Amino acid sequence: MGLIKIYQVDAFTSELFKGNPAAVCLFEEFPEDSVMQSIAFENNLAETAFVKPLGGNQFFIRWFTPCVEVNLCGHATLASSYVLFHHEGINSNELVFQTKNIGQLRVERNADWLVLDFPADELVEIDWPENEIKAMGIRPEAVFKGRCDLLFIYSSQRQIELLQPNFDQLAKSESEGVIATAKGDEVDFVSRYFGPKVGIDEDSVTGSAHTTLTPYWAKNLNKKQLTARQISFRQGELKCELLNDRVKIAGQAKLYLKGQLYLP
Repeated sequence: MGLIKIYQVDAFTSELFKGNPAAVCLFEEFPEDSVMQSIAFENNLAETAFVKPLGGNQFFIRWFTPCVEVNLCGHATLASSYVLFHHEGINSNELVFQTKNIGQLRVERNADWLVLDFPADELVEIDWPENEIKAMGIRPEAVFKGRCDLLFIYSSQRQIELLQPNFDQLAKSESEGVIATAKGDEVDFVSRYFGPKVGIDEDSVTGSAHTTLTPYWAKNLNKKQLTARQISFRQGELKCELLNDRVKIAGQAKLYLKGQLYLP
């Protein structure tokens, strides 16, 4: 297999050491799944993206946490797009990604911002799940279920800041993760994301969660264009727009590392 290009990029930020770090590995052909899982485990980041060319501006993308492969990852897609646009000589202003389970994704270059075009999540309000409520420690005002995650609605940004979940208990959830959100003090909404079940106690900035958050806040704030901040330790800034059954999520990125993997 030889030498494989690897990049590490801080996504959803314009500053190094903020946002959400993701690894991006470029292959002509994907190795076995077990090899990709081992690379992701070795990288020990929330996600590692694996990208191979399909011709022109089209690529196939897959995402692995240190523990499992996931269906969708926003920040690693943003990181991959940043690499392809800025370090791999892609001249087009649009990238098209094919995926295993989520359909086609598009990413547009707009000056210093990259705009992800993802399918919007569909939300259903549910009865409060007692295991997750207990694990979160602070009771929400409402709970919704999306494609993969639970969405907990809180009354203030301060409540989101104070959350200290019991990760061992939260790992027993049937959902991949829990998104906690409230109206923001300086932006339209804030959030945090907890996913111990998939090996990520708290994700720094979760692009895919905003396919769930944007439809909710667009409806409740009666506006299609929204500003968002994920208020984890590293924090990240996003611009979101709801367009029927699609969500556009814009962010910036910063290169941290470029190297090579040595694989037999």
